[in-house]
Amino acid sequence: MASIDLTQETFDETLENNDIVIIDFWAEWCGPCKKFAPIFEKVAEAYPDVLFAKVNTEEQQALALKYNVRAVPTLMVVRDGVTLLNTGGMLPEDKFGDMIAHVKNLDMDEIREELAQNEDDD
Repeated sequence: MASIDLTQETFDETLENNDIVIIDFWAEWCGPCKKFAPIFEKVAEAYPDVLFAKVNTEEQQALALKYNVRAVPTLMVVRDGVTLLNTGGMLPEDKFGDMIAHVKNLDMDEIREELAQNEDDD
């Protein structure tokens, strides 16, 4: 499945309705974004059970601000409503696949438990 474009209007609903969402925050003027785009699309085709989405940070500035996107490209990974990764930079194709396999194998009950403990510590 190819990636979809997200807007402020569709962002939250998309995260709620999909188990794993991988989001590429990008900009038209960004050289690394242009280099990463074909990798992102190729990996999206290889994982039809994962939703791949793109956010144009120039058109969706409120989303970029809300999710602290300070550099492009920024890769964000959400599983079951929990943000697991939100980092600037791009991944090579092989590392991207490794990351997806890792995300799929996570025990989300353990992750939620760890997050709850961290919140209690604050």
